Amino acid sequence: MTNRPPSEPESSQKTALGFDEFIAILVAFTTIGTILFWSLSRRDSSWNLNGLLLPSSTPSPSVRPNPVLPSPAAKVEPYTVPNNVLPYSSPEAVVEPKTLSFPTNSATPYRAMLPSILVIPTQAPQPQTPVSPPTELESSLKSSALPLVTPAKPKSIIPPPIAFNDVPNDFWSRRFIDVLSARGILKGFPDYSFRPNQPVNRAEFAAILEKAFDQEPSKTAIAFQDVPTNFWATPAIDQAISAGFLKGYPKKTFKPQQNISRVQVLVALVSGLNLKAPTSPNQIISVYKDAKDIPPYAIAKIAAATTNGLVVNYPNPQVLDPNKVASRAEVAAMIHQALVKRGKLPAITSPNIVRSSPKISPELPQSPKTPTPKAKLTTGGSPQQ
Repeated sequence: MTNRPPSEPESSQKTALGFDEFIAILVAFTTIGTILFWSLSRRDSSWNLNGLLLPSSTPSPSVRPNPVLPSPAAKVEPYTVPNNVLPYSSPEAVVEPKTLSFPTNSATPYRAMLPSILVIPTQAPQPQTPVSPPTELESSLKSSALPLVTPAKPKSIIPPPIAFNDVPNDFWSRRFIDVLSARGILKGFPDYSFRPNQPVNRAEFAAILEKAFDQEPSKTAIAFQDVPTNFWATPAIDQAISAGFLKGYPKKTFKPQQNISRVQVLVALVSGLNLKAPTSPNQIISVYKDAKDIPPYAIAKIAAATTNGLVVNYPNPQVLDPNKVASRAEVAAMIHQALVKRGKLPAITSPNIVRSSPKISPELPQSPKTPTPKAKLTTGGSPQQ
């Protein structure tokens, strides 16, 4: 007879949960839920729920809650309470968070001991204050007491004068040359020299006039026989003729290479500026020791140049030397004075500027034997405007 292994005991059949046990569990959960709801609904209660659930002990410094605050820019989704979670408090019963105590020696997991610290907002975020449109901002600025500042136009900056190597600091015409060279009216030579004592011809003088007085382009040009169309100074000559500074010679000649004299420079400036001649020109020019050398056609013009401060004589202010060829330094001084008269440049003080103030009594007739009184010569001042 074969021995059979003992048969395994049959597993006992699980007994279903009884009605009494189900009622006991339901009562227990209801009691716990009631206690939680009552503790959370008390606004000013000092009773700590954690003290009821957890034994008081020294909190561990290494374990700190890390609250997660909702981002103000993030979109908050409405929170749906699951069926197996107890209901939370209403918006009117929000409890301020308090310091929680944690046990150091506890086998209970951290998440099982503490309630959720994630704060879910139950109210819609408050609408932000609308920003006033730019039109309201502009109107408020206009109505304010402080006036609006309008940016000023940029001022023109004059470059420094050219430091010519042949014009020393004590040169008599240095200040006139510096003012004109800084504004580009007069230029030097490629070797950084100015050559102040070099003569000036009529074509060069016309080019200086063009840069100094900003003349309008000539509408009617004279076709001089000795001025080619492609000549470098043809535009300047045409403008000097049309503006009334210079005139040609008979037979439609201009003589561009002819050196210009001092009296011709003064006559050209008086004509171009349209200065009126004084009533007693002979008495005005009597301030010069060499007045007899002035050509008859230029007496009235030289008198007008003298009364308006255009005459600059070096080294002796009483010597005009009218028929002398004008140098570059002398032309610079006279052009400067003409620009002062027109109001383009400020006046400077120089002992070489001639300014006369005649003292003549028009009521008393002059005796034929009485010598003609000379005008009083003063130097160093600016011209009378």
